[in-house]
Amino acid sequence: MTWSVAIALGSNLGDREYNLRAAIAALAPFVRVVRISRVRETDPVDAPPGSPPFLNMAVSGHTSLSAEELLAALHDIERRLGRRRGIRNAPRTIDLDLIFHSAHMRRSRQLTLPHPRYAEREFVMEPLREVWFRGSEVARFRGAALVDDRSR
Repeated sequence: MTWSVAIALGSNLGDREYNLRAAIAALAPFVRVVRISRVRETDPVDAPPGSPPFLNMAVSGHTSLSAEELLAALHDIERRLGRRRGIRNAPRTIDLDLIFHSAHMRRSRQLTLPHPRYAEREFVMEPLREVWFRGSEVARFRGAALVDDRSR
């Protein structure tokens, strides 16, 4: 089975443009990317004081991976590109957020779909509008109730 996906990308450390390009290239084994948004420079949101600006964008495409498998692949790409987790919202070489995985809506210990804060963040919404296949779903998901399956 093939699923439609939308992924938000951001970088505010190192060669930000290179980090974004490298992340898109690293997606190739997992996602057939079919749309890529423009890159935008944005101020960091909810970040430690003095954090540098981000470059943000989004991609959409298709995958045969489950949402959990794709999330694991995204975390692996982040690690390979130098992301170190620690302080919440700290500067990072790359940030890959799974926003949509087809029309799946769920909440588990690992993953919430759609991404829980995407609609609150214009730095996600603006590029997402350029790439998501079903633009009406962006608005529809804003008010959707999620299935809570944290017991998984």
